Order: sequence, then C-alpha cells, then structure tokens
Amino acid sequence: MRLLLVEDDPGLSRSLKLELETAGFAVDCAMDGEAAEFLGSTESYDIVILDLGLPKMPGLEVLRHWRQAENHVPVIVLTARDAWHEKVDGFKAGADDYLGKPFHIEELLARVQALLKRFHGRMQPQLAGCGLTLDEDAQTVSVNGGRPEQLTAIEFRLLRYFMLHPGKVLTRTHLLEHIYQCDSDPASNVIEVYVNRLRRKLGNDLIATRRGQGYVFGEKA
Repeated sequence: MRLLLVEDDPGLSRSLKLELETAGFAVDCAMDGEAAEFLGSTESYDIVILDLGLPKMPGLEVLRHWRQAENHVPVIVLTARDAWHEKVDGFKAGADDYLGKPFHIEELLARVQALLKRFHGRMQPQLAGCGLTLDEDAQTVSVNGGRPEQLTAIEFRLLRYFMLHPGKVLTRTHLLEHIYQCDSDPASNVIEVYVNRLRRKLGNDLIATRRGQGYVFGEKA
C-alpha cells in the first residue's frame, strides 16, 4: 500500500517514514502544503497522514482542495491542533480520522490499518479472505488456518493490496504504483516475480493471470 506522509518537521518525518515502511507501506513525503496538494492530486495513494500547520498552504486547505476535486483518498489528520473545535473543523473539511500530538506510533499504525479496512469494507480485526489470514503486525500469512508463513516486505505489500481488492483486475502498472514509492525504480518484471513467489507460498489458484490485462486475486487461475 502506498502512503503520503505530510509533515513539515524533518526529524518527525524521517522517524515516521521508517516506522511506516517497517509496517509495510511504500511512503512518499511532502514537507509543505503545496507539495502535498500536488502529490495528492497527481499520484495514486491508498491513505494520507496529514499535518495541519504546514508552510505555503495550511493542511485544512489542502484537504478541502482534494475533497472539492472529489479525491476520496482516506486521510488521517495528525496535528498538535487537537482542541475539540479544531477536530470538528478537520472532520468538516473531509478528514476520516484525527489524532493529536504527542502520540504513540502503535496507535497511529492501528488507526491506519483500521481506516484502510473500513475504506475497503473489511470490518474484521485481521484481513482475511479466500482461505488466507494476513497478520499485519507480524507480516505473516496463514493458509486455511495452517502455520503462519513469513512474507518479505514486497510480498506483504503486494498480498495486502490483493486482499483489499479481491475480484478486481489489477494491471502491472497499477500494482507498481501502489507497492513502490515515487523515487523507486523497480525492474519491469518485478510484479511477475513477486506474484510467482506468492503463488509458491499460497498455491497457484488464488492469483489468476488475465493475459494482456493483469492479475485477479480470488479467482481461479
């Protein structure tokens, strides 16, 4: 899953980026409101963490512009401005969740995972489907209740994205956009390589290839 982190404090931005990458997200960073508005309007993100006190353009204005343009990306506001009336302003501008600073990284990660599941209509505590159960904390997968199997970072990102989009045709380009961050330059066949790795761990039937179109999770190959 690809995440946009909008935070103007360089130290906090670096530490959050590392924590989010460890949790299995491809992370792009913006340090001011104008850069955030541009990236959020031109790139495909699965979720955004948005500070409000930003240089060049306030976070609330960024959020209002996205919503006016019918950009429905899930947004968690992360800010020191956490008085009740400021939270109300954030939700009225289109925020999906709101967390005040200081905060615990465990709470932020739990909110990110919960918001992604709600956005995709998945209400169970763990992401599950088609006989698979994905443990997002341990980054393991269980097949039909069997022993958990460890996933590499890219395998985990790819499988989580497939499980949140079952039955949909996902092109290689689309998958690359949601598995890797902006400054990455993966090989052209990297998705095919990782799909084959997942098939060896999960079985060949869960990820079907649609010739000339892409891949479908949850459809017999």
